[in-house]
Amino acid sequence: MSKAASSDHATTDHLSERVHKSVDHIAETAAKAEERIRHEAEDVSHKAKEYSEKTVSSVTVFVHENPLMALGIAFAAGALVTALRRRT
Repeated sequence: MSKAASSDHATTDHLSERVHKSVDHIAETAAKAEERIRHEAEDVSHKAKEYSEKTVSSVTVFVHENPLMALGIAFAAGALVTALRRRT
């Protein structure tokens, strides 16, 4: 093998090694980011579920304690939505 070919081969090997290291680093960084995002999404999902359950509980208590007022609010909300939909 000639000196030039040997030099080209060494350069190619060196570049290949650097590219592989870069790809490995990017993959590692992406994996860490994915893990962090999944953890944060689980936390947000858990908090949203808790808030939803508290809200449903509060509304249920209000409806049981004030059935006529709840019926009136529901009727008024329905009438408002109907009036707004007819305008558009």
